[in-house]
Amino acid sequence: MSATGLNRTLVAPQQAPPATGTPRRLKRAWYWVVLGLWLLTGVYIVPADQQAVVTRFGKVVQPRATPGIHLSAPWPIDRITKLRVRQLQRLVIGGDVGDTVLGRMDPLRSQFLTGDQNLIHMRVVVQYSVREPIQYLFRAQNVNQLVSSAVEAELAHRIANCDVDSILTTEKVAIQEATRRAAQRLLDRYDVGVQLASVNIESVAPPPEAAEAFRDVASARADAARIINEAEGYANTIVPKARGEAEKLLQEAYAYRQRKIERAKGEVAWFLQVAREYERAREIHSRRLYVETMEQILPKIRKLVVDSQGNLDLTIIRKGAPPAGGSTER
Repeated sequence: MSATGLNRTLVAPQQAPPATGTPRRLKRAWYWVVLGLWLLTGVYIVPADQQAVVTRFGKVVQPRATPGIHLSAPWPIDRITKLRVRQLQRLVIGGDVGDTVLGRMDPLRSQFLTGDQNLIHMRVVVQYSVREPIQYLFRAQNVNQLVSSAVEAELAHRIANCDVDSILTTEKVAIQEATRRAAQRLLDRYDVGVQLASVNIESVAPPPEAAEAFRDVASARADAARIINEAEGYANTIVPKARGEAEKLLQEAYAYRQRKIERAKGEVAWFLQVAREYERAREIHSRRLYVETMEQILPKIRKLVVDSQGNLDLTIIRKGAPPAGGSTER
């Protein structure tokens, strides 16, 4: 063997083999990482104020996932839809406040016809929440539009049964509650899974063309109500006083009647007693009654006493004639 061949034989084992296993290991590691990340898509968290609906290839497999950590099949096998079921959602019928300021308010959406053939502009705020997540997600394509249409229809029905004066004054609260109940029944028939929290009429106003006339009528009604209240207050002051005076007169009349009755009874008793005594001794009692009567009469009249045997000068009597109402005894 030559020296060159020996060197080749000795050097050949020191050469490194071709690196064919490292790329495969790296590729396998990437597969496991991707697989792990894909499996992690099956882990989801539902916050405290939300609920989730899990669908598998479009079919609901978990209708209501409560708050917490949950497991499901990885995406896109299972899809997770989260909803804020406790949050009140708000929609406006008749245009929002900003639309009114900017002049973008749709007059046809805000106009309602009353029972007495008057047009009024109304802005109504509706608040609702999600009651059944499955129905809310899959029963209607646009739940806001459906809720708005249901409330608007029931509101128009209630407004058409009331006159404009009642709507502007006393029936506002009753209309709100009746509309909410009726709209809720209608939405329950549609099975859209929402719960109406409130229907609030924020503003009611006549058309601009008749606004001045409505203000005059409202002012006249306010004056009429004020005058009626003043009259009722005056009546509430006078009537008790008159009743008190009437009661006082009745009591005085009753007392006067009782006094007269008692006095008459006393006189009757006295007369009967005198009559009984008179029957016992007529002569004595006749004389006594005559004397007592004369004792009462004589002090009140002028008297001229003359001797029965003497002569009477009539000129003296004429000169000393008693005044009118007096009398003379001989």
